[in-house]
Amino acid sequence: MKTKIISIITILLFSLTFVTAQNKEKISFGVLGGVNFQNLNEKDYDGDKIENKLITGFHVGANVPIPIVPEFYFQPGILFSTKGGKHEGNAATTTTSLSYIEVPLNFMYKGLLGNGYVFIGLGPYIGYAVMGKVKYESGSESEKRDIEFQNVVELEDPLTVPYYKAFDVGANIFFGYEMPVGIFAQLNAQLGLVKINPEYEVLPDDDSSIKNTGFGLSLGYRF
Repeated sequence: MKTKIISIITILLFSLTFVTAQNKEKISFGVLGGVNFQNLNEKDYDGDKIENKLITGFHVGANVPIPIVPEFYFQPGILFSTKGGKHEGNAATTTTSLSYIEVPLNFMYKGLLGNGYVFIGLGPYIGYAVMGKVKYESGSESEKRDIEFQNVVELEDPLTVPYYKAFDVGANIFFGYEMPVGIFAQLNAQLGLVKINPEYEVLPDDDSSIKNTGFGLSLGYRF
């Protein structure tokens, strides 16, 4: 399933790149990477908010701005991005780490400012988690467990395993500046719009919710 999804994403991006070749305006290709500051917006079984803390991660990827009209672009991309959050309870600290393949589908304005360009964009993203771990710490003891990705946790599934949904959908917003040589820097933020925690058959009236949220800084080069 993971291989099929990644293949579809790759085909989509190559197709979009081919389409841009038909456009009269010069097409650029960008690579970028940077740091993530991520958290989990979480509510418990009763729907009450749980306070979590930021963790640091990273992202690397590429994008292709496709001209629509002068100064406006459709910019699809692909990223590998790490997310998660930390909860400090009375008995233990729990750190959740999730790694995603993401496809941002942004619309961007890019205008001349000084010798370079200022840009701002927004749009949705689609993510698919490819791996994850939960680390439990209590005093001097710690334990790591691999996350299993399921939409529904059934009665026979072991409850000692941390479960999450693989798919994530959310919104991006970013702005930055690109120098004449093609080097650019940007500040980006994301807000997850769907729950990434699964449904539990043993908890029929569960109002719990976990969603990704965070921001990051990126450096890149466009050529």
